[in-house]
Amino acid sequence: MCGMTGWIDWQNNLLHSSETLEAMTDTLTPRGPDAAGTWLSVHCAFGHRRLAVMDPSNGAQPMVRYRENDQFVIVYNGEIYNAQELTEQLLSYGWRFTTTCDTEVLLTAYMHWGKDCLEHLNGIFAFAVWDVQQEELFLARDRLGVKPLFFADQGSRFIFGSELKTLLTHPEVKPEVSREGLAEIFIVGPARTPGHGVYEGISELKAGQCMTVNKSGSRLQTYWKLESREHEHTMDQTVDYVQELLLDTMNRQMISDVPICTMLSGGLDSSALTAMAVQFYRDKDASPLHTYSIDYVDNDKHFKAHSFQPNSDTPFIELMTSHLSTVHHYVQFDTPDLTSALHDATIARDLPGMADVDSSLLLFCREIKKNATVAISGEAADEIFGGYPWFHKEETLYAQQFPWSLATEFRSNIISSELSDWIKPQQYAAQRFEEATYEVPHLHGEDAHLRAVRQMSYMNISRFMPTLLDRKDRMSMAAGLEVRVPFCDHRLVDYVFNIPWEFKTSGDREKGILRKSLRGILPEEIITRKKSPYPKTHNPAYLTAVTRLMNDILHDDSSPILKLINKDVIENLLKSEQSASLVPWFGQLMSGPQLYAYLYQINVWLKENKVSIV
Repeated sequence: MCGMTGWIDWQNNLLHSSETLEAMTDTLTPRGPDAAGTWLSVHCAFGHRRLAVMDPSNGAQPMVRYRENDQFVIVYNGEIYNAQELTEQLLSYGWRFTTTCDTEVLLTAYMHWGKDCLEHLNGIFAFAVWDVQQEELFLARDRLGVKPLFFADQGSRFIFGSELKTLLTHPEVKPEVSREGLAEIFIVGPARTPGHGVYEGISELKAGQCMTVNKSGSRLQTYWKLESREHEHTMDQTVDYVQELLLDTMNRQMISDVPICTMLSGGLDSSALTAMAVQFYRDKDASPLHTYSIDYVDNDKHFKAHSFQPNSDTPFIELMTSHLSTVHHYVQFDTPDLTSALHDATIARDLPGMADVDSSLLLFCREIKKNATVAISGEAADEIFGGYPWFHKEETLYAQQFPWSLATEFRSNIISSELSDWIKPQQYAAQRFEEATYEVPHLHGEDAHLRAVRQMSYMNISRFMPTLLDRKDRMSMAAGLEVRVPFCDHRLVDYVFNIPWEFKTSGDREKGILRKSLRGILPEEIITRKKSPYPKTHNPAYLTAVTRLMNDILHDDSSPILKLINKDVIENLLKSEQSASLVPWFGQLMSGPQLYAYLYQINVWLKENKVSIV
């Protein structure tokens, strides 16, 4: 994994812009702590930071290759999991390779197939290729949007980068937000509408999109999207094929020239990937797999089971580590750790995020990085297989709102009346939901319930999953850790999207088809375990700490957030006894303490980036 940046300028000579390029590249140092590189020409500048995973001795970027008189330059962030097959195919066409890294494979694939190379790729990626002779830039992002790619299209100038901070380092990109950006932060956030960069003039290449930029302008294309098809397999065939896809995906994603570990919560998803990783290591006669779990000081004293979090992880982690004989690392954080890391998590994400859900992951990744460079994580299984509670309750299934963000009225009340009048929160939320519904690829003949389920599945994959993928990418890469997410293999997502709902809920259980597919791989206790989300702290000291942070902001006249919020409403909330018992206002985990932490992160974001409202 790495970080990349660059820009095209048709009116200026970029050979004199090395200082700006190096400054932009330096912002990506955490993503790529192992090496740095830049490449400059008259109209194109590329910068790259490298985290060496494959062929550490070679594969420096920007990478330059030649085809007769033409020259091609690439910067790339990601992993191509079918690089070996592509290498063999390209060798048969007469191409030759000087490294064993996937960067050269990707560049050669583009030189051979052009933009159609995307049809051949299995992986997570964002990349840019400059064709020197044609003076044309080509950019692409993986099908599920695991790797980020932001851009600012300014007509004669086009700027891109892996992170928002990178673009903001360019002197022609200003940290300005308008009505829409503030609505994204206060009403949609910590999610983002696909394609939106929050800042004025900054967009994000959407998942499954590619883009061509030349002197004639820029052209966006969608090369992959979810499609609805009739499911042709029987139940038994479906069970077998899901297992086959998962095993193939894991075997591909275990390839690395540096140590790999897994994040293990004792839940169905992480346990399945860990079991497959252990088997891969055993087949290779490799060293025991290292596994990592996260918890919080005194959580055992304060944990209370509820519908979103029915049980503690610890007994199930112990069951799995004993069953698989992994080398396990228990990582535990206390309230001061979580609170102080809220600032760093905001900087890493470039925007206010999922509060302590972000900060704890950042701390977790820093600990893992001490011993490993690559980790496997179970993100996306709930979105793909229908694991969340909102898939299974009529009041959320038919709510005509994003089910992870039902508290629009509550959120409207905590912002200032002036801001509310400007951004019109209820209308904005309704507009974004309506736009999403138009995209859903319904299947002819579906009844009302199946249409609702398909819509929910599509919304989760296209709108909720990116929030968690953003979180995982920014927090892990801020620690110089590559995290792979096997459930985001596009073949698996495409297949499972069309599995009938009665198959998906086989056994009258959420993710029933996945549970059936994992029989023989996992102990029965894990297969039958009720879903439990990423663990958060239940220590009341955390509420006390973030309440203090919020009070400090309210009593500091220089706090930039003050002109955007309803100070009286928040003060009354802070004084009330309802804070700890607020129902989640985003997702399953973000309730009262996370509200104050999120507002704190907004303040950090406004202040640190010197954000202007236009």
